Amino acid sequence: MDSLIIFFSFILSFSLTYFVRQLALKNNIIDTPNERSSHTIPTPRGGGLAIVVSFYTVLIVFFLQERLDLSVFIGLMGLLSIAVIGFIDDHDHIPARYRLLVHFAAAGWGCFWLGIIPWGNQDNLLFLILLWGISLFYLVWLLNLYNFMDGIDGIATVEAMAVIGSACLLLFLNTIQADTIGLPIELLLALLAILFSFFIWNWPPAKIFMGDVGSAFLGILIAAFSLITANDGSLNFLIWLILLAVFITDATYTLLVRLFCGDKVYEAHRSHCYQILSRRFGHKRVTLGVLVINLCWLLPLAWLAHNHSQLLIIAIALAYVPLILIAMRSRAGYPD
Repeated sequence: MDSLIIFFSFILSFSLTYFVRQLALKNNIIDTPNERSSHTIPTPRGGGLAIVVSFYTVLIVFFLQERLDLSVFIGLMGLLSIAVIGFIDDHDHIPARYRLLVHFAAAGWGCFWLGIIPWGNQDNLLFLILLWGISLFYLVWLLNLYNFMDGIDGIATVEAMAVIGSACLLLFLNTIQADTIGLPIELLLALLAILFSFFIWNWPPAKIFMGDVGSAFLGILIAAFSLITANDGSLNFLIWLILLAVFITDATYTLLVRLFCGDKVYEAHRSHCYQILSRRFGHKRVTLGVLVINLCWLLPLAWLAHNHSQLLIIAIALAYVPLILIAMRSRAGYPD
């Protein structure tokens, strides 16, 4: 049955991506290159809608099969608002303040149903309020940084596939010792199939872009997964930070440099590390480079930290320091 669901997820996502692409072409929903773009060919956008619809179809199937806790189901269903606001923004620009309002509302919903970052003694009210604030910021930041990083062909899809696939492996190894987790591995595998199906269309040169409907949704969805597994004890929250190190480093470092330079951080730009490197080496090499870093460097570090908790801090340092040095070397964040 699980194999059938995963295969169905792949076929559904592939078919929906084709349908969305045809609809975008027909209605002229095209991302036209400008001086701040990293692509040079007009390309249909909004393909992330196929990912969203496919994922929620599978999520409902899992819930009807009683393989999901009610709180997890309700918490993940609430994230649909991010996809909705992203879909609207893809078609008709929405001011940032209204998008942020929806972002924080969805993040609050997620924290309420899925749990906040588990850390220390949560009986202390002030400490609990602090954790709530950190959790809300984490969800909203990961949502937006994922949107920022979706700027060249295939990169956001590859990152999501690498992170979800790595988490699946670590959770599978963990289930040898633990019988139950709040997030079924099969659901993650179905999402992996959905992403791979979309990646066929998104591989450079991309035939369709993900758009805000997909990138923002994937960002908060992965953040939600990290809260679920952290709260049920199946995967340490900091392990997810190792797996997400490529996107977190590039987006955060670039933002801080732009703030230091006095730039308007809410304006579009081409100064992310991955954008600079893509102009030197092309989209394919950079996207493949992200995949190699994830699988050959970050996954082994995450596995090491997962199995030897005393090495967790060392693993985090080894994950981030080289990426920070790469960002510094490429002069990420500085004006072109």
